[in-house]
Amino acid sequence: MVTPKIEREAESRNYGMFVISPLERGYGITLGNALRRVLLSSLEGAAVTSVRIVDVQHEFSEIPGVREDVIRVMLQIKKMRMILHDVDSARIHLEVRGSGMVTAADVIVPPEVEIVNPDLYLFTVDTRENPLEIEMVVERGRGYSQADERTGRLPIGELPVDAIFTPVRRVNWEVGSARVGQSTD
Repeated sequence: MVTPKIEREAESRNYGMFVISPLERGYGITLGNALRRVLLSSLEGAAVTSVRIVDVQHEFSEIPGVREDVIRVMLQIKKMRMILHDVDSARIHLEVRGSGMVTAADVIVPPEVEIVNPDLYLFTVDTRENPLEIEMVVERGRGYSQADERTGRLPIGELPVDAIFTPVRRVNWEVGSARVGQSTD
C-alpha cells in the first residue's frame, strides 16, 4: 500500500481545494462522505440567535419606514457570518438614522466579535423619523439550532432566529482514478 498525500491545490478566505491521493479502491467515497458530514455539522462557529427590534413585538410586524418586513430582515441577519474571539456570546447592535441601504458593516460590534461578510445587504430604510434600533445576540455553537429551542427562555420582544453555526456553507467532493505503478484504479 502506498501512503496517501494531502495536497492543497487552492485556498482563499472562502474557498479551499484539497487532493488526497492515492487511496485504496472505495476509500474515496467513504472519506469524501465522512469529511463532508463533519465539515457541515460538527465545526464550531457563531451565529445570531435572537433579535430585538425596538417597537416590534413579533415577526409578522412591519417596521415603519423600512422597505422589508421583519421576517425578511431576520432572514438577512441570519446570513451574517461572524467569529467570536474568546467569548461564548455577545450582544451586537445596529442604530440607523436617516434613509438608505443598511449592510452588515453598519452593525456596531464589540472587539471580541468580527463580521466576516461586512458587505452583506440587510435592508433599506426609505423614510424614518426616529432612529431604528436593533439588538442581536450572537452565540457560539455547532451545526443548526431551530428558533423554537429558544422561544420560552427569551424576554418579551426578543425574537428567536434559526441559527446556522457552522462556518462551512458548501462542501463538494469528487473521486477520480489515480495511477500507482501500472494500476489506475
